[in-house]
Amino acid sequence: MSSPSIHRPDWDEYFLKIAELVSSRSTCIRRHVGAVIVKEKRILATGYNGAPSGISHCADVGCIRETMKVPSGERHELCRGLHAEQNAIIQAAYHGVSIKGSVFYITSHPCSVCAKMIINAGIGEIIIKDGYPDKIAEDLLSEAGIKIRRAIQKKQ
Repeated sequence: MSSPSIHRPDWDEYFLKIAELVSSRSTCIRRHVGAVIVKEKRILATGYNGAPSGISHCADVGCIRETMKVPSGERHELCRGLHAEQNAIIQAAYHGVSIKGSVFYITSHPCSVCAKMIINAGIGEIIIKDGYPDKIAEDLLSEAGIKIRRAIQKKQ
């Protein structure tokens, strides 16, 4: 008796789908990003982009960067929110979880600010779904020897 054919995602697809689900918690009105930190095929921490705990969300009070028509990838300091990568790294630190040597699954390529945090956190590899317009981030990660690859999206 044969079993019906089922689609079982490979690990990259699996963790990126989880990152996409995590991104659905985002309160950013411009872009929803999710991040999952994984080590030895186990999830250590997750993060999505949004305002710090206890602070009003952009979805509630508006977006300064949107009002000022700041292009994507520029003037990060104007944003009241944290990036998904930042929230995942902070979550791991808050709970005392070492992420050295881990793999970061992110729905978008990191910005230069997040790239610097990723480098200092000791993360070894980044797997992304989509790009992001930040050449400095690409250069920093390359110089640090952190492998970045775009996961191949499989059709079901």
